[in-house]
Amino acid sequence: MVTSQKCPALPFTKMHGSGNDFVVLDLRRRLAPLPSLCRVLADRHKGIGCDLILGVERPRSTIAVASYRIWTADGSPSRQCGNGVRCIAAWVRRAGIASGPRFALDSPCDTHVVESFPRDIFRVGMGVPEFELRTMPSMGCRNEQGQYEINLGGARLSVSTVSIGNPHAVIEVSDIQAAPVEHVGRAIRNSSLFPPSVNVGFAEVISREHIKLRVHEYGAGETMACGSGACAAAVILMKRGRIGRSVLVTLSGGELRIDWPDPNAEVAMTGPAAFVFEGVLLGEPNWFDFSRNSANANSSTIFRDSPGPAS
Repeated sequence: MVTSQKCPALPFTKMHGSGNDFVVLDLRRRLAPLPSLCRVLADRHKGIGCDLILGVERPRSTIAVASYRIWTADGSPSRQCGNGVRCIAAWVRRAGIASGPRFALDSPCDTHVVESFPRDIFRVGMGVPEFELRTMPSMGCRNEQGQYEINLGGARLSVSTVSIGNPHAVIEVSDIQAAPVEHVGRAIRNSSLFPPSVNVGFAEVISREHIKLRVHEYGAGETMACGSGACAAAVILMKRGRIGRSVLVTLSGGELRIDWPDPNAEVAMTGPAAFVFEGVLLGEPNWFDFSRNSANANSSTIFRDSPGPAS
């Protein structure tokens, strides 16, 4: 088990995938962040600023070169992040942890095979989409449906659901710019119809090879891109026959290619990862209190124990 003494500063890497931005921490020899530190890292005025925090850790499986965990801006754990896995892939390759164009990473929900291409483009196997109600309980229905009709504040909406390691609800719209992303996204998350951690996507079909997408993400609100959300919207529209099996997804921060050859196959996501800058977060008294064993139960700490390597 890793222990922590005083640490006057915290190294970090700022990255983004299609505008979805992250603070990446090397946690291989450091404790994982507590919510108090996550809030500082994500704060765009008093901290660094990001949608999510990613932590690189030792691999949990025998085939992976590393594992990673994900935290929202309030320190809540998340199970999946498509843009994040590409950034982790770029980080471990630059750090010399991964060699060769093909390697595997352990996420909180699965092990992902990654293929790297020139100019920091990565293709990631995101797992087989799960439409079963046990993975995405929807409106208390007993049988899976392609679309669910819900009443939300007096308005009727058609919503489709899927799990890409994390829960997604997708609404097809005719005009992506006019979509009520903030209002409806927040209302769906706050309703009792879906898990609180649901991500809500709004998709407009441009052609059978192209869709536009906006996503209201759990713990972040609307972001410039959501990789798992792009996978969710694509496979739902593919399943309904609205688009082909390979589609370009345009988000406000960039474009992703989503491929789903057949219903029993993994969905694959291809897109960029970018390094923005690296730095050191300097400590302030109210940020850094490592007295984990202090008798003062109210003392604040910013790191928690990281799990050891898989046995």
